[in-house]
Amino acid sequence: MASKGSNTDCMSCSVLNWEQVSRLHEVLTEVVPIHGRGNFPTLKITLKDIVQTVRSRLNEAGIAVHDVRLNGSAAGHVLVKDNGLGCKDLDLIFQVSLPSEAEFQLVRDVVLRSLLNFLPEGVSKLKISPVTLKEAYIQKLVKVSTESDRWSLISLSNKHGRNVELKFVDCIRRQFEFSVDSFQIILDSLLFYYDYSENPMSEHFHPTVIGESMYGDFEAAFDHLQNKLIATKNPEEIRGGGLLKYSNLLVRDFRPMDKDEIKTLERYMCSRFFIDFPDILDQQRKLETYLQNHFSKEERSKYDYLMILRRVVNESTVCLMGHERRQTLNLISLLALKVLAEQNIIPNATTVTCYYQPAPYVSDVNFSNYYLANPPVPYSQSYPTWLPCN
Repeated sequence: MASKGSNTDCMSCSVLNWEQVSRLHEVLTEVVPIHGRGNFPTLKITLKDIVQTVRSRLNEAGIAVHDVRLNGSAAGHVLVKDNGLGCKDLDLIFQVSLPSEAEFQLVRDVVLRSLLNFLPEGVSKLKISPVTLKEAYIQKLVKVSTESDRWSLISLSNKHGRNVELKFVDCIRRQFEFSVDSFQIILDSLLFYYDYSENPMSEHFHPTVIGESMYGDFEAAFDHLQNKLIATKNPEEIRGGGLLKYSNLLVRDFRPMDKDEIKTLERYMCSRFFIDFPDILDQQRKLETYLQNHFSKEERSKYDYLMILRRVVNESTVCLMGHERRQTLNLISLLALKVLAEQNIIPNATTVTCYYQPAPYVSDVNFSNYYLANPPVPYSQSYPTWLPCN
C-alpha cells in the first residue's frame, strides 16, 4: 500500500512505495502508438517523452506549467495493479494558467507542433502545418471556458482505444466521478530525476512520488479500489450524473459500499443524466460513444453493461414522464439487441421477417379489438425491431 507521507499534511495525499513507483516508471516509458489517418505514419511515443516535450515548449512560449499529473485509470493501475478497471486511456493533466482565448490557442499549437518531434526519420516536416497534424492525429479537441471551469483537452488517436489524453487545467469544479477514479499522481519529482540523475532507480534509491485523491480521503479511496467498492459524493454535480460510469463499475463486479444510500444516489444519477441529455438522439449518441470508447475490446461485456444500465434507469428514474422513460428503455433494449446481432448470438433481425397465422376469430366482422400503436421513435440510424421467430 502507499504509505502515508509525513510531509503531505493532508488526508488526500500519500507517498507511493517502491513497487508503485516502479510501475509508474513502466507506464511512463512504455511505447504507445499514435495512429495517423490516411497515409500519415504511426507515431511511437512514451508518456515521459511527450510530457517533457510539451512542458518544455510551453515554458518557452511563456506558459508556466505548475505541475504534471497522471490521472484516471492509469493512476489507479499504478496504485493497485489488478484493480478491475484496467489501464485504457492514458490521461495527463498539466496545471497551467489560461486567462484568455490566446492561451487556449497557444496551448493547442504547442501540442500540435510537438508532434513533429515524433515523426519517423525521413519524413519531411517543412510543409506540415498544425491544421494538418490536427486532422491526422487528433481524436478529440475540447475547450471549456466558464467562471468555474477553464480547461482544454487534446486526445491523441489510438485505434485500439488507448488514447493519450493531454488535459490543460486552469480551474475545474469536479475532477472525479467515483472514489476509485479520483487518483492523481504528481510526476514532477520523477521527471526531474529523469532529467538530472544518471543512476538507475532502485528500491533504495528513487525519488519521492506523491499521489492525491480528489475524493478527499486517500486511504478510504485506496481501500475502495483494492476491494472494488463504489462510493461517490454529490453525483448531481457530475455531468451525466456518473450514471454510465456507475453501470460500468457494476459490470466489472464492483459493489456499492452502502447498499441503502446507493438507491438515493442512483436517483440523483438518473436525474442529472436526463437533465444533461434530455433528447433521445442525444442519449443515443452518448451511449454509442461510451460503448465505443470503453468496450472496444470487450464485446461480450457490452450486452451485460446495457442490461445493468437498463435496470438502473428502470428502477431509479423519477424525473421523466412515462412515455419518455419507456422511450429511453426501448433505446437501451435496441442497442442491446444490436450488440447480440453483431456477435451472431442471434440472427441479425433486420433481415428476418416474421409471419403469423391469424386466429380464426379475426375474420369475424364483429371482432374489433384493435388499437393503433404510437409511431416509433425516429432514431438516427436503423435498429432491428423484429425478433426472430425461433
